[in-house]
Amino acid sequence: MLFETIVVGPLGVNCFILGDKQSKEGMVVDPGADCDIVLATVAQFGINVKYIVNTHGHFDHMGCNRRLKEKTGAPLLAHKEDLNFLVHASRSAMKYGLTVEDSPEPDLFLTDGMQLQLGARVIEVLHTPGHTQGGCCLYLANEKLVITGDTLFADSVGRTDLPGGNHDQLITSIRTKLMALPDDTIVWPGHGPSSTIGQERRFNPYLND
Repeated sequence: MLFETIVVGPLGVNCFILGDKQSKEGMVVDPGADCDIVLATVAQFGINVKYIVNTHGHFDHMGCNRRLKEKTGAPLLAHKEDLNFLVHASRSAMKYGLTVEDSPEPDLFLTDGMQLQLGARVIEVLHTPGHTQGGCCLYLANEKLVITGDTLFADSVGRTDLPGGNHDQLITSIRTKLMALPDDTIVWPGHGPSSTIGQERRFNPYLND
């Protein structure tokens, strides 16, 4: 499998580009900014973008949604609970002194247990509300990796003091959905370095009272 992380935008978002080598089908996850770099990486991989996916609707994770849709023709996927964030992203960004283009509405809504395919590879959607009500993670069992957006970080968890956030709900999501995965599953978060489920199970201070 092709897998690349690009750190984009002033808030340092991890944008992920995945591709199946055999079918050349690909996916872009959380294209927050730096659209030219994202598109250049897609071209370098030689993949056809089948999905554009937002793990959640915060403005720093979706700034290239519109341009990627226009350039690739791929559908946009996000959870329906975060629709309001997506279509009003410019207002949220303005509060931080930043400029972001509002996202088009998703072509398809993510749901818990939904399966997306890149060639023979299956990506399972895990709905993990708490950081936002529409927060989702993407689990690739055969690749032993999970993309966690702003739900789970290395030695930390997503903030819950923003609209739609709920700390107890976030911890429940992590415990029931993510901590159920095998210890050797690599955690690729929306910001910062990678980790593993086993590492977070044992040492994450938010999960070990």
